[in-house]
Amino acid sequence: MVRSSSVWLQSLLLAPVPLSTFAQTSESSATSTGTGASSQFTVPASANVGANVVPNVLDPQAVDAQSVCSGYTASNVVENASGFTASLALAGEACNVYGTDIEDLTLTVEYQTDQRLRVSILPSTLDASNSSFYVLSDDLVPSGSGASIPEDNDLSFAWNNDPSFGFTVTRKVTGDVIFDTTGTQLVFEDQFVEFVTAEPPDYNLYGLGETIHGLRLGNNFTKTMWAADIGDPIDYNIYGSHPFYLDTRYTNSTSYSHGVYSRNAHGQEILLRPENVTWRFIGGSIDLYFFSGPDQPSVSKQYQEIIGLPVMQQYFTFGFHQCRWGYQNWSQVEEVVNNYEKFGIPLENIWTDIDYMFQYRDFDNDPVRYPYDEGQEFLSRLHDSGRHYVPIIDAAIYIPNPANASDAYETFDRGNATHSFLLNPDGSLYIGDVWPGYTVFPDWLNPSANDWWVNEMVTWHNKIAYDGAWIDMSEASSFCVGSCGTGNLSLNPAHPPFGLPGEPGNVVYDYPEGFNITNATEAAAAASASASQSSSLAGASSSSTSAPVFRSTPTPGVRNINYPPYTINNVHGDLAVADLSPNGTHYDGTTEYEVHNLNGHNILKATYAGLSAVFPGKRPFIIGRSTFSGSGHYAGHWGGDNTSKWYYMFFSIPQALSFSLFGVPMFGVDTCGFNGNSDEELCNRWMQLSAFFPFYRNHNTLSALPQEAYVWASVIEATKAAMNVRFQLLPYMYTLFYHANTVGDTVMRALAWEFPNDPSLANADRQFFLGSSILVTPVLDQGAITVDGVFPGLIEGTDTYYDWYTQTPVAKPAVANTTIDAPLGHIPVYVRGGAVLPLQQPAMVTRDARNTPWSILVALGVNGSATGDLYLDDGESITPNATKTVTFSAQGNRLTAGVSGTYQDTNPLSNVTILGVSTAPSGSNVTLNGMSVVQAQYDAAAKKLFVGGLDSATSAGAYAANWTLTW
Repeated sequence: MVRSSSVWLQSLLLAPVPLSTFAQTSESSATSTGTGASSQFTVPASANVGANVVPNVLDPQAVDAQSVCSGYTASNVVENASGFTASLALAGEACNVYGTDIEDLTLTVEYQTDQRLRVSILPSTLDASNSSFYVLSDDLVPSGSGASIPEDNDLSFAWNNDPSFGFTVTRKVTGDVIFDTTGTQLVFEDQFVEFVTAEPPDYNLYGLGETIHGLRLGNNFTKTMWAADIGDPIDYNIYGSHPFYLDTRYTNSTSYSHGVYSRNAHGQEILLRPENVTWRFIGGSIDLYFFSGPDQPSVSKQYQEIIGLPVMQQYFTFGFHQCRWGYQNWSQVEEVVNNYEKFGIPLENIWTDIDYMFQYRDFDNDPVRYPYDEGQEFLSRLHDSGRHYVPIIDAAIYIPNPANASDAYETFDRGNATHSFLLNPDGSLYIGDVWPGYTVFPDWLNPSANDWWVNEMVTWHNKIAYDGAWIDMSEASSFCVGSCGTGNLSLNPAHPPFGLPGEPGNVVYDYPEGFNITNATEAAAAASASASQSSSLAGASSSSTSAPVFRSTPTPGVRNINYPPYTINNVHGDLAVADLSPNGTHYDGTTEYEVHNLNGHNILKATYAGLSAVFPGKRPFIIGRSTFSGSGHYAGHWGGDNTSKWYYMFFSIPQALSFSLFGVPMFGVDTCGFNGNSDEELCNRWMQLSAFFPFYRNHNTLSALPQEAYVWASVIEATKAAMNVRFQLLPYMYTLFYHANTVGDTVMRALAWEFPNDPSLANADRQFFLGSSILVTPVLDQGAITVDGVFPGLIEGTDTYYDWYTQTPVAKPAVANTTIDAPLGHIPVYVRGGAVLPLQQPAMVTRDARNTPWSILVALGVNGSATGDLYLDDGESITPNATKTVTFSAQGNRLTAGVSGTYQDTNPLSNVTILGVSTAPSGSNVTLNGMSVVQAQYDAAAKKLFVGGLDSATSAGAYAANWTLTW
């Protein structure tokens, strides 16, 4: 959750805010944050205003480093069995364009595996005084190791000094140069690193997150990486940083893909331009990994060998999740649960936002609205019904007013006693401002902070039996610049420096596009009220002039970490706005400047440890906001604070596909939109689309109109229809996650990844595959009752598809992009030929769905065959006592199931449906393990064979033993 409006720029770094700048308000004029507060102070908006900096890419006065720097010269090559090292020395005078040039560097080239090449460039002189400036510890972000013979590698590295040091990486089998810095200058300064690689025309790059953007990045885009608390703006940096891209190149009806991972956690930006890609860091080193692929699945697996495989999720996490900011007490939460039950809509997980907290404090329930005793009684009923509870946990810890004994907060006391919080450069506590008022921030580089966090999670769970954790504000966000709470703790509790949704001047009047068409009267009233509110705010605001533009100039030998000389295109401008200040200092002296982009990653690791202590042996369930490369090894991610707009529903698809590339398959968005009011049509479509995302949650903001799935009649029916499909596919989805967790497969897939030799799909991001077998083609436009979509391979004759609902084959269209009927309440879903899908039946919760009989859907491919598999375990253990895998193969009128493992699933096999059967079986030819099957029905028009009545023959369990079905 993010504040509803951004306030820009001006520095208060380490300067206590004078008491006179704060306005005291009565409790009635601000939203209550719990009991016990008699008054509340509003932090001024100016507290979150920084310097008026100009991003380098937008600054007409900016110096082009390529035009003034001379680069480096390589020498002193020392070869070894798996690569070489070399010295790099400045090729001319130091340019010191955005920092101080490093005169001597060391190049290391390592052929680590046959598919992976590592190229690193570091200062030759490193010691305790500067190591954290350049070296990213393996404890923070894993690095790859291994040794391969260069001759066996798919890639080759070459370099020259013409006119200065540059290098190329070439794919041997094709001779294609996949990375080429020759002819450009390497710039390596203490606060600025730049290198440029050439790209072919109209190149296809994907990744480089986190940004709300189309899947294919294009060649006119600047990607900034600086973790920021901001409500999902288009094309800007937001919560996470993933410096990895997939590059796909098409040639003569084929393609090759490779990957590049830049292991650098500093603030940075990547400039994608028509002929090249420029990388610019404001710190750190060059540490590049090249993955040879040769296709997306291979690249993803090779990348995840470095960053870690995705965490396996508990089965219950694939049920539906409901949340909102504004559930005021346990009774209201239980009413929501009961309403889902009343309307027959499956609900697995209920969430609470910051409403449950006592004055917005972590690990502390409001004693009046969310008391522990009432909560435990409710959660006992919830758990008995097979449901679960997930609360929000913010990344900042309230620091109490030391002059007020009643303001004591044990969580802070325990953390402070163990030196678990971030400091100012002078050693005092760094005190920012978040929801509870003045706050401190865990120092995740200090092992004691991790131990303290684990203890707090265990202690809190002893009071309230939560089942997972939702980590928010983890960039880490702060509502003021610098340590604004220093000297001001007597003002706690403090109201944020902006109006909460629903407060005067911030009433939510926004609606989706087209609302004026479907609800003209209501839209007109909302527009009038919104205009009146805007006019009132404009009249109340005082006129002000913009602060003068601030440009930082480098001082030789001095690093300016608060205002680095090179200004990245940060969404908030000044790096300290809405974030921790770069000069926040960790226990070992490392500054936030060096590790800011890792804060969200580190809290996920600590939370994983905490939940492992709460639930020994069980898989932790975590959804986090700020992420980095490797975060998927610990947690899932939601798309942040989107808005109830049709275009945000579209953007959820490329965002999800990008996080598939990043190794974070447990991804979803705030379905129906977080900010603004949703409406019936948008929510109808969005609830159906999100049913095919792994993480499926409805969530919206404070004071906006309710948007639970039962609010509108048509949304109830649409949701139940989509959930019917989702529940049947849960065994398939769970198996996909098993493959993601064990070998690095993706779950949601772009069409281009499944059909890598079709260049027309390079930019396709309005459809997607779930695994390789389910094609989803959602309606993404307001008012539409049809949708255009492609069926890759259908016209070419390599693939066939079957409508999920009618189980009939899709006719070959005249053109690839064909129009599909999709009335409101219907989402087109297709089964790709060649798949065997084990299915179970819907239920209100996944616990009960797992106890339903099995069905199997066989979708024969163009060659009359199909394959599939199934993974079974207890659905919760990190290391299950027993597992079972089943492999299915259909060929030549025969379906076989090969069973391996000891996990006991006693649900029988009820029926098998085979699609694409060209002729009816004759007489009693349908048999299971040689025994005739009585219930066999053939539909000649649909070319479908249904085989039922298998329950008694499989009463010991559908997968108790191998079996063969023939027809």
